[in-house]
Amino acid sequence: MGQLGGAREAVKRTLGRLLTLGAVAFAASAHVGSPDTYFEGAAGDYPIRVIIRSPGVVPGLAQITVRVLAPRLVRRVLALPVYWDPRTAAPPPPDVAERVPGDPTLYSAALWLMRGGSYSVQVTIEGDRGTGVALVPVQAVATRRLDLPTPLAALLAGLGVLLLAGAVTVVGAAVRESVLDPGVMPDRRRTWYARAAMAASVVVFALLLVGARAWWRAVDAAYRTGLYRPPHASAAVRSVGGAATLRFAIDDSLWTNPNRRWSPLIPDHGHLMHLFLIRDSSLDAFAHLHPLPRDSTTFETHLPPLPAGRYRVYADIVHESGFAQTLTAGVDLGAPGGAWHASDPDDAFIADESGKRDRGRGKGTTFALADGSTMTWDSGAQAIVVDREAPLRFRVRTRGGGPAALEPYMRMAGHLMLTRLDGAVFVHLHPAGTISLASQETFLLRQPGDTTRGALGARLSQYESAATTHAGMISLDGSVSFPYAFPQPGRYRLWVQVKRAGRILTGVFDAEVVTAAGARTVP
Repeated sequence: MGQLGGAREAVKRTLGRLLTLGAVAFAASAHVGSPDTYFEGAAGDYPIRVIIRSPGVVPGLAQITVRVLAPRLVRRVLALPVYWDPRTAAPPPPDVAERVPGDPTLYSAALWLMRGGSYSVQVTIEGDRGTGVALVPVQAVATRRLDLPTPLAALLAGLGVLLLAGAVTVVGAAVRESVLDPGVMPDRRRTWYARAAMAASVVVFALLLVGARAWWRAVDAAYRTGLYRPPHASAAVRSVGGAATLRFAIDDSLWTNPNRRWSPLIPDHGHLMHLFLIRDSSLDAFAHLHPLPRDSTTFETHLPPLPAGRYRVYADIVHESGFAQTLTAGVDLGAPGGAWHASDPDDAFIADESGKRDRGRGKGTTFALADGSTMTWDSGAQAIVVDREAPLRFRVRTRGGGPAALEPYMRMAGHLMLTRLDGAVFVHLHPAGTISLASQETFLLRQPGDTTRGALGARLSQYESAATTHAGMISLDGSVSFPYAFPQPGRYRLWVQVKRAGRILTGVFDAEVVTAAGARTVP
């Protein structure tokens, strides 16, 4: 029984390893705890919304849905995953997305992603307005292992035992009868030889199983060390010239390891790093800052007068390869002191927002902004359900109740940051979705000669400097929308930032996300 149990465990571990060699998820590397990619934009004259569901394995099939958001005659929708590599030759032909039955605006496709790294899904729309193309960047990285289901493991272990028993039987039959003439019965001596050979084969097979188990454990350990994790970072506060300064340091040895060095950082929305501070547990203080680089590993920014306490720190960065990721850390802040001089004009914070929120009657929540205008979340009367597409729509109105024109804030009509109360989820959204604009630009601007580190980054920096507001992202009626679906149930807090009259304004909202089974109508 002990050998059978050991064999079952060995088979379970072996098959588990086989199934998990490709067990990876698209990190939502630029986010925390949110694996899928959401994009809303235009493919030529076709406004579309694209959702890319993580396959969980690489190689694996990613589920792609494309929704055409305006009445258009569409003949064909194509989807093609393009791996980031300037040396890539002509890509393979794209897959044709199928129309989803019952919904003439929705198309679906399953795409193979064959290797880890930075991808861009090229969506092509062919119809009455000609041909339009949109690029949706995603990242494929190994992040987890999948467990082998116990029933399947038991079945495979049983089959393995049968195979071993059959192998032992074959050995015995070969020794006992293989050299005898047909019809001749083996004598007692040959029978004992056969039994001894069978016993020896059991020992040999047992040793092989032990060796195989040790080998698989070594392979599994090596695989675990290769799982993706964001580079380790730390944050600390120090005084510089009498002003409180936050130093964010990427202190992971792999960051500068010449054998596994990351590609250079590139600006996203004009900044090498977007850093967010959220007061832990209470979530009643928030800052969106843009530290200045001191060297290749260290960034510094002046701290706004946030209340004392423990803070979660999130840092969004984008690499020249288009790979976007979010680094995390924690920091303790003391009592604020002295005047705040922002390190960057785009820096903003909010604290003590209590009393500024007002619950509407079935139409959402209204928040009083710092300039006297208001921001309303048009959340509707339905519950927010996990993994169900539900764009987050907000509207800003002036003191008199009219629509408030929004200025570009870092080339966008708005930015939305959300977190689950326990920190299991953190996402930085734009009207274009969860994608990084800089990641998209790497695929737009890459050239076959961009094999030298920094070559593409220099051109991207020039492009960022010359770029204007992202097309189609500004609304004169004060409305701003973010495509998204919450990945986990629970309570969330949202910070929505817009810009009016040169001033950055932040609205704060709360959300309760339920499972489909617990969905109910919001009173």
